[in-house]
Amino acid sequence: MTTMYLPFLIQAALAAGIAGAIIAATHIFGQRAKKNQIKDTAYECGVRSLGIVHSRFSVKFYVTAMLFIIFDIEVVFLIPLTFIYREFLAHNIAIFWPIMFFIGVLVLGLFYEIKKGALEWEK
Repeated sequence: MTTMYLPFLIQAALAAGIAGAIIAATHIFGQRAKKNQIKDTAYECGVRSLGIVHSRFSVKFYVTAMLFIIFDIEVVFLIPLTFIYREFLAHNIAIFWPIMFFIGVLVLGLFYEIKKGALEWEK
């Protein structure tokens, strides 16, 4: 009975050992292991950085990025429909109007965002 679980136990032990070794290596050899002034600074083409390393982004940038991601994911949902469109037509299943409804909801969302001014950079 225990020989049945032996491959699983070996794999679990190896996974735990490798994970532990990686975590230990990052603590031993990692960036925070030695306090080194040059090592802790941002690397910019071999030249030491002057000024603020991390600049702040406007909230408008994040709003535009989130809207892009949302609409990009919505458009990705249309790709499978293009691959199966012929199969639906072969079985006489109407898919055109559900696709148009989906695209219509996307367009309404885009018009709503334009009306709210979410895509305007300068105000």
